[in-house]
Amino acid sequence: MSKRILVVDDKRELRTLLKSYLTGEGFQVYTASNGREALFVARDIKPDLIVLDLMMPEMGGYEFMRSYSKEADTPIIILTAKLEENDKVLGLELGADDYVTKPFGMRELTARIRSVLRRSEKQRDESDVLRAGGITLDRTGRMVTVVDRLVDLTPSEFELLAIMMAAPGRAFSRAELLDRLQGTTFEGYARTIDVHVRNLRVKIEPDNNNPVYIETVYGVGYRFAPHK
Repeated sequence: MSKRILVVDDKRELRTLLKSYLTGEGFQVYTASNGREALFVARDIKPDLIVLDLMMPEMGGYEFMRSYSKEADTPIIILTAKLEENDKVLGLELGADDYVTKPFGMRELTARIRSVLRRSEKQRDESDVLRAGGITLDRTGRMVTVVDRLVDLTPSEFELLAIMMAAPGRAFSRAELLDRLQGTTFEGYARTIDVHVRNLRVKIEPDNNNPVYIETVYGVGYRFAPHK
């Protein structure tokens, strides 16, 4: 069964273009012109992935993410203007899994959609449980607990933690982590890893300013600290 994609953007021309192209790529595509409309559509169709513009009338992308994240854990790719660096960071902090900068190529967007969907499916299919230093990561139930406290992670945060927990003590470069997360790399997206790591530390570290789980390896990237 083809995956359901919800495209949310206030530009009719872009919605029409994306629907036509992604339908040709084998997806079922639905559209909404703002966040408020998107909430109703998403509740009805339960999309597998959402492509979301940030700046829209009535209800923008940020507000949509805050509202819909309470109802479903659906992967989101945000669309941002080229110079809106803060928008990218805030979008990732609110739980988006990836971002594409306008103007973008259709092939790049499609590659990112397929990558995020594969990552989401992989998380559901893998059945092992990882344990280290008071953290338990259950891929089957897609749950993470830190000293018996359940922690809510986005799909990207969950996979990033799983990658590092599976090899404690190993230093991963940002480029390697990005490739493992997305299956492909595009120049300028390595900072995505820094945002996800910062979000993870806030959620799992006793003191995110002095991390004991996810350590920075200067000049390289990050590693999950080995625990006895």
